[in-house]
Order: sequence, then C-alpha cells, then structure tokens
Amino acid sequence: MSTPDLNLLLTLDAVLAEGSVARAATRLRLSPSAMSRALARLRETIGDPLLVRAGRGLVPTPRAQELRGQVAQLVQDAQALLRPAEKLDLGQLSQTFTLRTSDGFVENFGPALIARINAEAPDVRLCFIPKLNKDSSLLRDGSVDLETGVVGDATSPEVRTRALFRDRFIGVVRSGHPLSQLTMTPAVYASGKHVLVSRRLHNKGPMADVLKPFGLERDIAITVGGFSAALALARTSDLIATVPERHTGNLRAGMHSFVLPFPTDEITVSMLWHPRMDADPAHRWLRACVWEVCAVNVSQIGTSIPEMQTAGD
Repeated sequence: MSTPDLNLLLTLDAVLAEGSVARAATRLRLSPSAMSRALARLRETIGDPLLVRAGRGLVPTPRAQELRGQVAQLVQDAQALLRPAEKLDLGQLSQTFTLRTSDGFVENFGPALIARINAEAPDVRLCFIPKLNKDSSLLRDGSVDLETGVVGDATSPEVRTRALFRDRFIGVVRSGHPLSQLTMTPAVYASGKHVLVSRRLHNKGPMADVLKPFGLERDIAITVGGFSAALALARTSDLIATVPERHTGNLRAGMHSFVLPFPTDEITVSMLWHPRMDADPAHRWLRACVWEVCAVNVSQIGTSIPEMQTAGD
C-alpha cells in the first residue's frame, strides 16, 4: 500500500470548510488548475466526489459531511504540533521532576534548589531518588529527568552532560579524635581504621593507589554505599572517612576535617540528562536552576579547609 499524501488533508479541510473550489484555492494560495488537480487526487484517494453540483453551487456528499469535523481537528492538531513551543509560563507549570542524586547532593544543594523552584514555579514538585549506580537506562526510559554525579566509563555516550563544580577528597574524623591533634602525614592517615565508600565488593577505593608509593595501606574496617553513611559512622566512632569536600559540607558540620597529606586528583560533578529532553523548555529551566544553585553554593562555601603542606613538600 502506497503512503498517502498528507498534504491532501489541507486540501480536504479547505474544500469542506469553504464549500467552494475557488474559495478553497484562494485559502490555500493555489491557482485554479493546481486546485483542480489536488481535488481530483483527493477524490480518487477517498473514493468519493466530496462536492457535487446543485444548481449554481456545490453541496457536500454524506461522506464529506462525515469527514468535516474530524479533518478540521486533525489539521488543527498538526498545526499545533508543528508550531514552535510557546514561552514557558512558570506560574502555570505543574509538573514533578525526578532527580537521581547522592544523599550528599540533596543535603547540600537540595534546600536552595527547593527554595528556587518554589519561588519561580510553585506547582512544580521534586522527587529525589538515590543513585545506586551509573547505569543510564533510567534517563533513557524517562523514569529519571536529571541526575548528578561523576561521568565515567559506564555513562552512556548518548547522555548529555554539563559540569556543575569541581571537588576534592578530604579526611574527616569526629570532633576530639586523637588523630586531630597530630601533624597529618601519610603514615598518620593510614594508621587508623577507615570507613570506605564503595558499591563494589573487594574495591579498596582510589586512596589505595595513592598510598602505594609510600608503602602504606589503609585498614578498611567498614564498607558502606554512600558518603552520608560513612560520615554518620565516623561521627560516633574513631573511624576515618574520606569524602568529597564540597559534596559533604553540611554533613560534616561539627566534625574535624583535614586536607589529605598527599596529592589527589580532583573530581568533576556534572548533571546528566537524555538528549530527547534537551530542547524541552521546562527541562531547560530545571537544568538552569540546578546549575545556578550549585554555582552560588560553591562560591559561598569556597575551600573551607586551610591548605597544608603535604609530605615531601
């Protein structure tokens, strides 16, 4: 079966609305001969004359009367579909966005983001869900609108990203911890018991490679799945937690934080979304809110821990 010429819908709509071939031609800006050819194709496609002569005028056939309302709606819907999106009215926007993030992101940036959203679009709701892996399938199937995290090898190449801020790892212990009274060196850092953040079994974390040149290895006493859990355990024990500084600012309140006594690579925290949402006005507004909230928060926090000389400086 051949593909129908959808342009004929415009011809049909004009002919049925005007009840005149001449007026339909004027409406469509066609010459009389072009309109006659289009009407001939239309009659052949539908298998009905559509308009028949009655005296000096034309009257619609029963088939034409049956199609009139349906065709008009189809044309209106198509025109609306192809029209550029209307300007976003945040006051009327009513939508729930699902964000997949870490607990640390919600703790540090959530309050400011919620305040920003409520001020600009009161009927918008946010749903934060935990990020347990880097699988991009939830973005692909639309279950998640936006997520934050470090872009890695497991991130799908189709996903769009934008950097939010750079971060670095620091050490954290409870207030009054014996280690807080010592000069920090690689040996001092490695001497205590550590809580490791990892979602993979038998993974010793990035600090394992950094300590190797010193001939040191951490004593991993506990492994947890998130930074908030690591800090909660370190707050009430002698465990040492190693966490991103800016990502955990509020979670570390009242604890002793220190710069690691060896150089480590910075990490870049980004937001990620599926390309099909790239041009959506509401989604673009959400991304702008997240980016601006993070930019303001990071500029206000800065680097909260004074720099110190590392071993070997």
